[in-house]
This record gives sequence, C-alpha cells and structure tokens, in this order.
Amino acid sequence: MEPSERAEVAELGTLQSGTRQRAQLRVRLADIAWTALCFVLAVWAVASSVGAARGMTAWAYCVVAWILLAVACAMLLTTVRARKRI
Repeated sequence: MEPSERAEVAELGTLQSGTRQRAQLRVRLADIAWTALCFVLAVWAVASSVGAARGMTAWAYCVVAWILLAVACAMLLTTVRARKRI
C-alpha cells in the first residue's frame, strides 16, 4: 500500500457508527437534500410563471409551485435555526 492509500483509509475510519463525524454527515446530507429540493422547486416555479405569463393555462401549476417552494424554504430555515440554538 502506498502512503496516499493509507491516508484515505485512515480518513474513512472516522465515519464509524457513534462518531461525531457520522452525526455531522447525516445533518450535512439533510442540508444538501433540502437545498436541492428548494432549487428544483424554484426552477419549477419560475418555469410555470413564465408559462403562465405567456398565456398558457399553467396558473394552477404556478400557484402550487410557489406554495411548495415557500414551505420548503421555511422548513429549511427552521431546521438551520433549530440546529444553531443547540
């Protein structure tokens, strides 16, 4: 084994069950998932708004997209604030 391979193995050892890094990984993955959801909903909301502005009958999709985006962003902010209080 080369020294660089040994370093990679040592770094992965900290992700064992019960370690602090493992708990942080779960939180980080949740943040990434919420951010990705907000991004997809934002793209959907903008696209449906453009479609509604062009005269297509996409008003229902537009309203639903903006409501879902607002809820997802509020949930993201709530979890971040709750985590900072702890």
